[in-house]
Amino acid sequence: MINRWLFTQIDNSALIIFRVFFGFLITAESFGAILTGWVKRTLVDPQFTFNFIGLDFLQPLPGNGMYFYFALMGILGIMIMIGFKYRWSMIGYTILWAGVYYMQKASYNNHYYLLLLLCILMSTLPAGNYFSIDVKRNPALRKIAMPRWCLLIIIVQLWIVYTYASVAKLYPDWLDYTVAKNLMASRANYPIVGELLQQHWIHICITYFGILFDLLIIPLLLWRRTRVAAFCISIFFHLFNSIVFQIGIFPYMSLAFSVFFFSKERMHHLFMRKKEFYNAQEVIVPSYKRFLIPAFVIWFVIQLGLPLRHWVIPGDVLWTEEGHKLSWRMMLRGRSGYTNFYIIDKNDPDAKRTRVDKNKYLSKKQLRLVSTKPDAMWQFAQRLKEEYKTKGKDISIFVKSKVSINGKKQKVLIDPEADLANVEWNYFTTNPWVIKYPEK
Repeated sequence: MINRWLFTQIDNSALIIFRVFFGFLITAESFGAILTGWVKRTLVDPQFTFNFIGLDFLQPLPGNGMYFYFALMGILGIMIMIGFKYRWSMIGYTILWAGVYYMQKASYNNHYYLLLLLCILMSTLPAGNYFSIDVKRNPALRKIAMPRWCLLIIIVQLWIVYTYASVAKLYPDWLDYTVAKNLMASRANYPIVGELLQQHWIHICITYFGILFDLLIIPLLLWRRTRVAAFCISIFFHLFNSIVFQIGIFPYMSLAFSVFFFSKERMHHLFMRKKEFYNAQEVIVPSYKRFLIPAFVIWFVIQLGLPLRHWVIPGDVLWTEEGHKLSWRMMLRGRSGYTNFYIIDKNDPDAKRTRVDKNKYLSKKQLRLVSTKPDAMWQFAQRLKEEYKTKGKDISIFVKSKVSINGKKQKVLIDPEADLANVEWNYFTTNPWVIKYPEK
């Protein structure tokens, strides 16, 4: 049964089409990051970046190095699109994108995480076996079919992402329209639609449409009778997100996923009429089966488990941020506040607390990060500790921080008596100096 489910050969038109779309979009993402100034603001201008904790060796290349880095990613994207050295191009892009993703958190985005997962999956899929330079150079690579697991792994991954995104919205600030109202308030100056977005009925629609779309879109696309209607709704939903939230290539990537849900015959007819259509449905059990199934299990156990880890960490993840990343908790809250860092020279008995001028070290984006996120506060304290260590000083660093979630009353986030220069970061559990249950 499992052999028939995973290894039945099906027409590969959808995967080939998606490879072309995917290559085009990641090319646009790479060159667009340069042209829009994202690379400059995020990776070139700052003195350092807030990498994922434990990956301190990941820092931007000096000088104009990051422009060349992204240009190389753009070139690899083109190679993926046209199917030239597909496997190596895809692996190369995956490594470079992983470097960018783990290198900085000032522009953290769940969509960037999804792109990383897709890059990993696309590196394993036979997406270069048709309509590619590789096949033109070596006709022996040409295939018109693929095993069914290549389709299933994409669909299951998307189902996990959308389902968790829907369930995460079932909390008070989303259900009472606070989040939608706050999101739209910052877009009041948009031409034509800005005033409309401030209407209460729009906030109601955004709130419930967001929950229902994420929860139902995958089942509706899978069911033949609702597929076309679901696709039309997807076009509206993703174009709305693209225009209003300006979130890069993700809305268009989401639309490109639709090729995996429509019938193989339709995708072949629309995009690849010159290609032979495969419908033999042979079951070919490959030699790699003994590796594939355990890899599937491990991959999806991780994908299902990571978004749940905040349930075993004390405190509310919306407040503490512990367990927020890699959890598909998208656009759920707005954080604002302030944080002041104070240094004391431990070797000077008469030393007084000296306030740190954060503007000397941080960009505007990084200032917002350090003002609201405990992990960034700890990392900044560690940076300061290392700087003073080079001057021969052993220091303590204390933080006064108040944070507001979704425009509510500011509350103390960090224990003001905790010395952040001399505490360890707990990777897999809570950090005791983050106040879990602030006073009301």
